[in-house]
Amino acid sequence: MFSNYLIGLREGLEASLVVCILIAYLVKTDRKDALKPIWAGIAVAIALAFGFGCALEFGSQELTFQAQEALGGSLSILAVGLVTWMVFWMRRTARHLKSELHGRLDAALAMGTGALVATAFLAVGREGLETALFVWASVHAASDGTPRPLLGVALGLLTAILLGWLFYRGALRINLAKFFTWTGGMLVVVAAGVLAYGFHDLQEADFLPGLTDKAFDISGTIPPDSWYGTLLKGVLNFQPDPTTLQVGVWLLYLIPTLALFLAPARTTAPTPVRDKA
Repeated sequence: MFSNYLIGLREGLEASLVVCILIAYLVKTDRKDALKPIWAGIAVAIALAFGFGCALEFGSQELTFQAQEALGGSLSILAVGLVTWMVFWMRRTARHLKSELHGRLDAALAMGTGALVATAFLAVGREGLETALFVWASVHAASDGTPRPLLGVALGLLTAILLGWLFYRGALRINLAKFFTWTGGMLVVVAAGVLAYGFHDLQEADFLPGLTDKAFDISGTIPPDSWYGTLLKGVLNFQPDPTTLQVGVWLLYLIPTLALFLAPARTTAPTPVRDKA
């Protein structure tokens, strides 16, 4: 449940910050007449993300077991790729996000209502689609037959909305760079578990070999139906009897990705100016 809460919080807060920046800029520049197109674009983006999530969930139920596993594994790998790109992108551009959005909004204001709707839709829609895909993949990986994974996502999104509102009202100030670094690092750990589970799905679909080649089996020590087994699965997508391929994929993704993400950002030294003779 915690991993899904983290996904909802992290992804939801990014979208909330985008909305806050757009709305605050229009209010401060006395362009409240442009708020309706912005909210319209946001509403369309949310509806699209929700519809995309429903299509993934209900559409996959009509498939055979093998096709479901193949689809689940493929989308899990795609979701991990998108989320990995997103956390690195946010780490690189978090400090400049506000000015970037202001520039887009100024251009949209000059073009008219349709451009405002499109700007809000694109700014929020990308976050919404990525969230829907990664949430579906994570819930699919951590599914334990209970609504807890979805409850975790819902609580994370509600927390993100509350934090966004507090940011907008000026009642809350935190170091966003540090926040996105810590949550991004934790999200990489979650993504590693989703990726390993995605490869396991492809093994169950007979797309990849090695389903019976277990790296280890500690089901007797950590039963999957125990409270601590359920906790480990919910937080880290832990499996007590993973295949050798799962463990290899988990390590090959987690170690270099986390090392690169947590490495200090490089700073470009200013070019020295030579005096003309």
